[in-house]
Amino acid sequence: MSQEGLDQLKKELAEALAQRPVISAAIAEAREKGDLSENAEYESAREAQGLLELKIAKLQDKIAGAKVVDGSQLSTDKVQMLNKVKVKNLAAGNTMEFTIVGESEADFSKGKLAATTPIAKALLGHAKGEVVEAHVPSGVLKFEILDISF
Repeated sequence: MSQEGLDQLKKELAEALAQRPVISAAIAEAREKGDLSENAEYESAREAQGLLELKIAKLQDKIAGAKVVDGSQLSTDKVQMLNKVKVKNLAAGNTMEFTIVGESEADFSKGKLAATTPIAKALLGHAKGEVVEAHVPSGVLKFEILDISF
């Protein structure tokens, strides 16, 4: 994962932790309204609390297990994580450029392709000038690697 991706996860965690007091206040307010067995507001607040705690736990696990890749040690000889790759779709004739990132950082609209996608899996480990086949749900796509950079 990139440092940028780790920073984004930490930001999400801070925002989630900031929601704890808000949800606790909502639970306390709902609790004051009386009979908890028929209090939909209380049940809703408790459910929101459970979802928030689950989100916090997942973010903490991701952050604890994150391995930040140092960009200065990356090579552009072969496609690898955090490389920017320019490819040509041989069937359609169009070119695309994207950066291969971890799943938590993926955002296709920003040109960030998860390494777990069929296209990224096909590209990883191949060099500039090679033609690779990506097995996607709609069939097989062939790409020529035009450039690898960082």
